[in-house]
Amino acid sequence: MKGRLISIEGGEGAGKSSVMGALRAELERRGIEVVQAREPGGTEAGEAIRALLLDPSRALSAETELLLMFASRAQLVRELIVPALARGAWVICDRFSDASFAYQGGGRGLDGGTIAELERWAAGIKPDLTFLLDVDVRQGHARIAGRDGERDRIEREREDFFERVRATYLQRAAQEPQRFRIIDAGQPSDAVLGDVLARLDAVLAAWA
Repeated sequence: MKGRLISIEGGEGAGKSSVMGALRAELERRGIEVVQAREPGGTEAGEAIRALLLDPSRALSAETELLLMFASRAQLVRELIVPALARGAWVICDRFSDASFAYQGGGRGLDGGTIAELERWAAGIKPDLTFLLDVDVRQGHARIAGRDGERDRIEREREDFFERVRATYLQRAAQEPQRFRIIDAGQPSDAVLGDVLARLDAVLAAWA
């Protein structure tokens, strides 16, 4: 099978890490080479950009935030994702371009057309499959409240910001139902993982 790009999207506290681990284990069980990545980050340059983006002491404009996100993404695509796909590996990415539409578009109010042009030019690819882990904003924030360490710059945004992020994610999923699989991430973790793996199995059967 050819290389595929799978992205995991969702707001804060949606449980992306657990889902990524389960997806990787299942794909490797099927004999597929898997590469994991995260956004922003995933490369040496990307991790430096991530530190800048998430630093709560930084005051960044919405435009600066958007461009830094795509700078990290452009490096990730060229340094890690494209070479992996070319050799037939599958890449599972913790967020991809949909996150920019949700966070910088929906959350910050930046123009979707501008984001789409950056997606075309800087990213140049789209995921083959996207799992959207949808969870109530307050439930998600309750989950991350128990984490160690201080909240990052984006996690400190107000509740209405994350409501707009969630609404934009759901809107994008409705626009591209062939790519998105919406998962109720408000369920217990074992139910979430069961839903994800069942959806993956159906997709793999269709791709075979």
